[in-house]
Amino acid sequence: MEYRNLGRTGLKVSALWLGTANFGREITVETSSAVMDRSFEAGITSIDTANGYGRGGSEEIVGAWIAERKLRQKIVLATKVYAPMGDGPNDRGLSRRHILEQADASLRRLKTDYIDLYYAHFPDVATPLDETLRAFDDLVHVGKVRYVGCSNYSGWQVTKAAWISDRLGLSAYACTQPRYNLIWREPESELLPACADLSMGVIAYSPTAGGFLVGRYTRDSNIEPGSRFATVSAYKTHYWNEGSFRFVDAFQVYCRQRGVGMAEMAIAWVAGHPVVTGPIIGVHTLEHLEQALRSQEIKLTQQERQEVAALGASSKQ
Repeated sequence: MEYRNLGRTGLKVSALWLGTANFGREITVETSSAVMDRSFEAGITSIDTANGYGRGGSEEIVGAWIAERKLRQKIVLATKVYAPMGDGPNDRGLSRRHILEQADASLRRLKTDYIDLYYAHFPDVATPLDETLRAFDDLVHVGKVRYVGCSNYSGWQVTKAAWISDRLGLSAYACTQPRYNLIWREPESELLPACADLSMGVIAYSPTAGGFLVGRYTRDSNIEPGSRFATVSAYKTHYWNEGSFRFVDAFQVYCRQRGVGMAEMAIAWVAGHPVVTGPIIGVHTLEHLEQALRSQEIKLTQQERQEVAALGASSKQ
């Protein structure tokens, strides 16, 4: 396993992150623990969760595992804030009130006294960005959070956040977490160049497009209840179209001709972008995890990355 600096910071993170959005929801607690055991054995020391994953359920599973294994000092633990955690008008978003309340709630669920990386899960247009950044800065100063980041931000939003942090002397976002894969390549136009200019880390999620890029779905497939495509509308919106299916058809042939698994190639392609610090892998089984781990063995040249990407020239960008 490779370890890389998170953006401009001195924090070392594993080149693969373990995603936990499906813990306790799509896979059992027992399977979640087995996945974390094998991940750590393979050198994955960076774990990504969020308060919104199962209304804190994922955090509880991760926190219990870390505490039981006594691994807190060896794990880089990331979680997020934004999601609705109650029915009240102040139970969501990136206001100072919600951030400070949810940081304490996440710490309790994670059974720790600090969070390595605390993300703004989504932009909050109803809250001034300086209010959000000041709240994050306060958490850093009191030691509850070590680094802060943002997720699902656009290029102009990470640039604006960097400018505000610099102007006000606040802790700046160390990294961002975008959706990025062979079909969804929108970050390439503005976000990734902005991150390169700002020396921000990029932790990319959904490298296999929720299983779409591994041939999990065909044009005639029924979407399984409880799957990402059934519960998160963006997945079907982004991927369920003829252009994407044509890409998967061509991608399957390409991988078969080279004797490489589709999952391994999809993850390796994301990991090979020079601005990407590492992809997040979300798995349902230990076999899925082994496929993701094998992606580390694939080192694509720039020409090979372009060759693979060209398969999707007619798909949605």
